[in-house]
Amino acid sequence: MEQSEHSWPKVAVVGAGAVGGFYGGMLARAGAPVVLIGRPAFVETVRKAGLVLDTASFREIIAVDVSTELGAVRGAQLVLFCVKSGDTTSVARELAHFIEPGAVVLSLQNGVDNVDRIRAASGLQALAAVVYVAASTPEPGTVKHLARGDLVLGPPGAETERIAAVFERAGVMCRISDNIQGELWAKLVSNCALNAISALGRARYGRIAESNDARALMRAVVDEVFAVARASGVVIPGMTDAAAAFASAMAIATQMAGARSSTAQDVERGRRTEIDALNGYVARRAAELGVPAPLNHALCTLVKLLEAG
Repeated sequence: MEQSEHSWPKVAVVGAGAVGGFYGGMLARAGAPVVLIGRPAFVETVRKAGLVLDTASFREIIAVDVSTELGAVRGAQLVLFCVKSGDTTSVARELAHFIEPGAVVLSLQNGVDNVDRIRAASGLQALAAVVYVAASTPEPGTVKHLARGDLVLGPPGAETERIAAVFERAGVMCRISDNIQGELWAKLVSNCALNAISALGRARYGRIAESNDARALMRAVVDEVFAVARASGVVIPGMTDAAAAFASAMAIATQMAGARSSTAQDVERGRRTEIDALNGYVARRAAELGVPAPLNHALCTLVKLLEAG
């Protein structure tokens, strides 16, 4: 991804929902040439009235290009890959037909293995980002931002430094890590602790954090995730033991107290969730390693039953 100090790369957002809409909208607001690729209702609304970016500090209508066609990525130097984890392989395979040589695909997805799956399916240059944002799409064309909005990129290098500079220029805080896999697992800890409970309990994070029983359940789930990470040889930054991992998940719950998980939002809208890439992934990895993870398996099973209904 080549760019001069004062120029913007062309950016394409594949899967413009809450996450893609927020980061793509922030880049477009700052002046970057952005195309948002999303569902027909989203595209029709934004094409007519602009993207409504309703954040914790401002509310603006952003003029931005939109498309329903994946081919709109042609010419993009930076592709923000924001599709659901279950669609990673199929979309990456199709994306390979349109993407320009030298373009960088940045995965802004839940889960810890999306970059490997993108590369395996498409051969594309892909990098991982860990996303910390509380955002939703209350209606097509509107992104409601509640808290945070920062990114962690890795591994260190010229490419990640250029990408981080693009986001920083748009007002998005970026940190570069030399242990991006550990950072992905740190996010997975919080997702496994909160997403399914938020969906099954129809609860915002703040209410979960205030419940003694919910906190006890969170702690037991986190214990399992931490044990699987350790058995996998993953070192999670700042999490020397399961107690520290639980404290990190609790910090997310309090920082984003007004948020509901993406899993809860998907269930409410009758959409397929990413639970297989969260608690489901931990349960599968645990089985491979011979590590008990019955609570992660149970939460995955319950969410999938709810999703199917």
